[in-house]
Amino acid sequence: MDLKQIESFVRVAELGSFTRAAAALGMPQPLLSRHVRQLEVELRQTFLWRNGRGVTLTEAGSVLLEHGRGILHQVALAREELGAVRGALAGHVSIGLPPSLSKLVAVPLTREFRLRLPDAQLTLTEGFSMPMQESLRSGRLDMALLYNTPHSPDMDVNLLHREALVLISSEASAERHPGVPLQDKMPLADLAKLPLIVPSRPNTFRILIDAEFTRMNCTPNIVMEVDGLNAILDLVREGLGFAVLPPYTLSHFQEPHPLSTHALHSPRLMSELMLVNSARRPSTETHKEVRAMVAFVVKKAIQAYV
Repeated sequence: MDLKQIESFVRVAELGSFTRAAAALGMPQPLLSRHVRQLEVELRQTFLWRNGRGVTLTEAGSVLLEHGRGILHQVALAREELGAVRGALAGHVSIGLPPSLSKLVAVPLTREFRLRLPDAQLTLTEGFSMPMQESLRSGRLDMALLYNTPHSPDMDVNLLHREALVLISSEASAERHPGVPLQDKMPLADLAKLPLIVPSRPNTFRILIDAEFTRMNCTPNIVMEVDGLNAILDLVREGLGFAVLPPYTLSHFQEPHPLSTHALHSPRLMSELMLVNSARRPSTETHKEVRAMVAFVVKKAIQAYV
């Protein structure tokens, strides 16, 4: 068993296709197939079921995929630490960003990364909390910005910012729904009278909204569930409802943006933004540097909306 065989198997398993994996690795498909077959013969297991649409993992294949990712991760860490001995922070860092923050921090984070770590590589992935937590556990992500993440033994969590969600409206939504006068500061109970456009569960903002309304023995008027930040904001802009999100989501529009924010109180909807990484995977000096960098960039970007 060698690293080429393990890398070949992991890439085929992740992409679900020998053809796509061969293209991604820049390797002839017959050679890729031979690597995987040699692995199966040596370990006396079948790891992949071949079918007309690609491949699927066997039970043994799922076990090997988890170990294979860990082995490749350890090799990458060794290379990074050897590079650090030469005095250069290098290697590859993958960071998960939630849709609400990606537009605000992706560019400044990339600029800061290239300035401080010219010998390292960066991958930014946009996604929702639950899939990103799984990616942290599997090693596909080194760290991620997540909302309201519960503490667990396998995750290291660093609180970056506590924020109050706001009501987001537009002139069109206010004109279509004049029953509730919109004010700069509004009681949370008033939202029950407004048509809300919210993400579906288990989105962390949706869970927070539902929990607070339950405590008030009140039911929110949810008229639409949309799992896409830009789509929610576009629908609000067109007057089809209102949204409850962090204030910096308005960075998705160029100034002057057509949306307005209204503070909520009694109670406020407080959300926590956290920088999370796996506690079970060792961190390199590059990872430590990037975690500090992410915290700096995020706090600076959010400050304009506090």
